[in-house]
Amino acid sequence: MNAHAPIAIPADVRSRLKALRLLPRRASGAQGIGQHASRSRGAGLEFAQYRAYEPGDELRQIDWKLYARSDRFFVRESERESPVTVWLLLDATASAGQRDRARPERSRLDHINATAACVVELALQQGDRFGLIAVNGDGVQVVAAGSGARQRDRIHLLLHRLRAQGRWPAAEALRPVWERVQSTDLLVALGDGFDEAGTVLLERLAAARRDVMQVQILTADERDFPFTDGHRFRDPEIGEELLGDGRAVRADYLARFAEAQAVLQARLQRGGIAHVVTHTDQPLDAPLRQLAGSAR
Repeated sequence: MNAHAPIAIPADVRSRLKALRLLPRRASGAQGIGQHASRSRGAGLEFAQYRAYEPGDELRQIDWKLYARSDRFFVRESERESPVTVWLLLDATASAGQRDRARPERSRLDHINATAACVVELALQQGDRFGLIAVNGDGVQVVAAGSGARQRDRIHLLLHRLRAQGRWPAAEALRPVWERVQSTDLLVALGDGFDEAGTVLLERLAAARRDVMQVQILTADERDFPFTDGHRFRDPEIGEELLGDGRAVRADYLARFAEAQAVLQARLQRGGIAHVVTHTDQPLDAPLRQLAGSAR
């Protein structure tokens, strides 16, 4: 992999991203992803007033129905989106290295990184600031918040360098999260959601009035459990192993997994944390469209 190349986003996904906006839920009183409007004037979604067309205005801002009635060009002025700071929190612990049987060339971390790249594109197209915090066995790695194409390049560079390894760092090592993420910021956590330390961190951030969203990225194998013969199951973070017959344990696994997911969902909901689940065989923008409450 070229360490200087941008993380690839499929063309169809990139096109759909143009219809989405990041929304700090507490700041707007809304739920999920959408526009975040300020009181200043500009090009946005909430209509404010008309003004005469000026050279340089975008044609899409012209009210063509009003032109048909008046034979004059008027531009719709709207509430302008106010910039926020979007933080990405990536779980790059050893479990992020898990791969599906059907697609062994691509790991969960690859999907996490590509999803992170999608969020960066959303922030970039809105003119928002964005930064990244990654955790793994090496501790915490940070790309300080910034804006623009060069900031995107800095984040992509760290994403290329990340390796899935180790466990969640101790609580005291997570101080950079508290130092960087402010009360008006939006934090989007990407990972498998299995680490208790990670869930506790999100709960504490939300309790401290940070806007927190979790995109739980699971493998297709975790969802489907396609194993039908003898198999050695290994926890990549603590090294524990279990030998079992896939066909014999499948029903019990699926029931226990669904129960654990329901418990996690309820816990995050109580904490005021938006939570969506996606899988490594689904489109990268699927969880972002789900947070938007629309399949645009």
